[in-house]
Amino acid sequence: MASEIEQKQIRRALLSVTDKTGLVDFARALVDFGIGLISTGGTAKALREAGLAVRDISDLTGFPEILDGRVKTLHPRVHGGLLYIRGNAEHEAVAAEHGIQPIDMVVVNLYAFEKTATNPGVAFGHLIENIDIGGPSMVRSAAKNFEDVVIVTRVSDYPTLIDELKANHGTLSRPTRWRLAKQAFATTAAYDAAIADTLERVAGGAQRGGDRSSSPGRLAEPPAPEAPAAIDESAFPATLRINFPLAQTLRYGENPHQRAALYADGSGRGVAGATQLQGKELSFNNLVDLDACWELAEEFEEPAVIIVKHTNPCGAATGASTLEAYRKALACDPVSAFGGVIGVNREVDGAAAEEIAKLFVEAIAAPAFNGEARERFAAKKNLRLVEVRPALPRPIVKHVSGGLLLQDADTGRVNESELKVVTWRPPTAEELRSLLFAWRVCKHVKSNAIVYARNGQTLGVGAGQMSRVDAARFGAMKAVLTLQGCVAASDAFFPFPDGLVAVAQAGATAVIQPGGSVRDEEVIAAADKLGVAMVFTGIRHFRH
Repeated sequence: MASEIEQKQIRRALLSVTDKTGLVDFARALVDFGIGLISTGGTAKALREAGLAVRDISDLTGFPEILDGRVKTLHPRVHGGLLYIRGNAEHEAVAAEHGIQPIDMVVVNLYAFEKTATNPGVAFGHLIENIDIGGPSMVRSAAKNFEDVVIVTRVSDYPTLIDELKANHGTLSRPTRWRLAKQAFATTAAYDAAIADTLERVAGGAQRGGDRSSSPGRLAEPPAPEAPAAIDESAFPATLRINFPLAQTLRYGENPHQRAALYADGSGRGVAGATQLQGKELSFNNLVDLDACWELAEEFEEPAVIIVKHTNPCGAATGASTLEAYRKALACDPVSAFGGVIGVNREVDGAAAEEIAKLFVEAIAAPAFNGEARERFAAKKNLRLVEVRPALPRPIVKHVSGGLLLQDADTGRVNESELKVVTWRPPTAEELRSLLFAWRVCKHVKSNAIVYARNGQTLGVGAGQMSRVDAARFGAMKAVLTLQGCVAASDAFFPFPDGLVAVAQAGATAVIQPGGSVRDEEVIAAADKLGVAMVFTGIRHFRH
C-alpha cells in the first residue's frame, strides 16, 4: 500500500479556467469524491448553472474581487493555502493563526493571450488586459508545493485524473503530482515567452485609447474605441524563444543511431499537427518528406499530386482530377517514386486510391480521404495515411555551430504580369503556362535546381548539384519522357551561357529564371541565337 506521502487526499479544489471544455464533468467527478469547490467569476457561474455547489473566492479570502477582476486570487488565504507545507509545525501554526485553509488542487488555464494577439487590429488595451496575472501566480504556487498540492493546467488531463481518482479512492500519486508540476512550469514559461515575443513586436507609439476596463473577467466592451496594438510581424525578436510542447518521441532520427522527437505548436495544423488515419508510426524522415510534398502541393489551386524522395520532388503534376495528376506525376520518374511519399491538395477519392495503391509508398498526406479511398488503402496496413490542415507560413530556423539562423518563410510568387520577357521571341501561351508551373516546382527543389516540365507535368528534375550546368544535364538524364518542346526553370540565374545552352540542347524551347547576373546579356544573346524564349522573374528561390 502506498505511503501517505505518495498518495495525497484532496479535500478542497480551486477552479478558475478560461477554456471551460470538460469543466463541468471534471468538477462533478471531484464532488463525487467529497471535494469542495472554490471558484471565481465565469467559472463559478458555469458550475452553478450545472447544479454544483461552489464557494466564491471572496468568501474564502474575506475580500471582494476588485479592480474589474484584476485582483481576486492574489491574497494570502489563497497562496498561503497553496504554499504552506502540510505537516510542518511552524507552517501549520501560521495557517491556523491567520485562518488559512489548505487548497489541495488548483485547476487553471490562462487568459488566451496568444489567441488575442493574433486577432487583426486587436486594441492595445485589450491586448494588455489579456495578460493573466493571478492565474500564473496560482499555477506557480501550486506547482512549487506539488508534494501537497495538485496543479492541473490542461483540459486533456481531466480524463486520466478522473480515472486515477477512481482507482485510488480520491487520491493522486506523487508521480502524477510531479508530472503535473513540471507541465505547469512549462505552461507558465511558454505563456511568458508568448507575452514577451508579442510585446517586443508592438510598435512603441501604440497608445491605450478610451476606457481601460476591457478585462477578460468583464462582459462589457470598452465604451470608446482603442488604438490598435500595431504589431509588427516583420520584426525579429531581440531574444529568440522557441516553445513547442513535445508531441511524440520517434523511433529514431535520420539514421538509427540518432534519437529524435516531434514538437508541435498545438494548432493542429500542418504536418506536425496532422491526424494519422492508419499505418506504422511516422518516422523522422517520413515527417520531413511529408512536409516537403505538402508544401509544394499547397502551391497549386488546381488538383495537384507531388511525389517526394529525400525532400526533392521526383514527380509533380496538376490535372483535371487527382487521378490524372497522380498518373502524370508518377510518369515523370516511376523508379524514384518507389518508396517515396505523396502529397495531394485535394480529398483522395477511390479512383485515385486504387491507382496509388499499386505503388509502394511510405506515406500520403492529403486534406482528406473519402470512405472508398480508406477502404482501398486498408489492405496496405503499413501505409501511413495522414490528414493535414493548412498552416500559416512560419519562419525558418536552422542550426549553425554556436547559434541559430532565422529567416522568413519563402512565400514569394510571381504572376504572368510580373514576368519580364528578355528575348526577341516571347513564350507562347502554352509555354507560359508550363513556365509558371515549372517555376513553382523549382522553388521546392534543392539548389542548384533545374526543372524540365510541360503541360502541368515535371519531366526531369536536376536537384542539389554543385554546378548549374550539371543540374541541367542531370535533370535531362533523369527524364524518361521526351524533353523536346518542353520548358525549363532555374531557381537562380545562369552565371554563364553554358547552363542555358545545356537546357536548350536537352530540348527546352522556353526558360524561366530570376535574372540578375553580370552576364545576363550574354545569356540572353545565347537564347536568341538558339531561338529559346526566356523570361526573368526578378526573384530567386535558393533552397539549401
